[in-house]
Amino acid sequence: MKFTFYILLFSFVIQAQETGFQIARLKYSGGSDWYNDPSAEVNLLNFVNENTTIKVNPDYVAADLSEDDIFNYPFLFITGHGNIVFSDSDTDKLRDYLENGGFIYIDDDYGLNNAVRREMKKIFPEKDFVELPFNHGIYNSFYNFESGPPKTHEHDNKPAQGFGLFIEERLVVYYTFESNPSDGWADAQIHKNPEVVREEALKFGTNIIVWALSN
Repeated sequence: MKFTFYILLFSFVIQAQETGFQIARLKYSGGSDWYNDPSAEVNLLNFVNENTTIKVNPDYVAADLSEDDIFNYPFLFITGHGNIVFSDSDTDKLRDYLENGGFIYIDDDYGLNNAVRREMKKIFPEKDFVELPFNHGIYNSFYNFESGPPKTHEHDNKPAQGFGLFIEERLVVYYTFESNPSDGWADAQIHKNPEVVREEALKFGTNIIVWALSN
């Protein structure tokens, strides 16, 4: 699997030079709406294209864990409102993916927290999420977020938090809780966030992409 990953990752690098960076929405089991707000990644990638030198491919794409789709993308996005379940096969694939250079961003759209922590523990039983300090590089990789993740959407009147899982010194999973920036990426009419809030969320998403690509 690792050898296969390196071949696929090399192929992606060559393809990305021609077609641009792409985010893959992770399709998972468990009943949650993994597919909600499909405009989110498209709008974020368009924002990245307009405000950075990163070449992007702003098409919505889903990666199916039942296949080997994830190994075609260096950046996976997980969101939803409920339960997540990874099979043993899913767990093995995600561990290989992360150990060999992949990056996952998880945004709790509300109600994912227990499932996220339980299922990620299957992937790395020996690891726990740690809250990132506000001086972590992800918060100033392109735009400056001195107070960490923005509060894009109110859930339970708790502060926004950003957590990470690391392999040695490398951040491989970044997880936002009580923040929900991906709501701000979606088309303006969906969540009706003020424009200043949407722009803040898009800037924060840009930071995540810049960090993932440069680390």
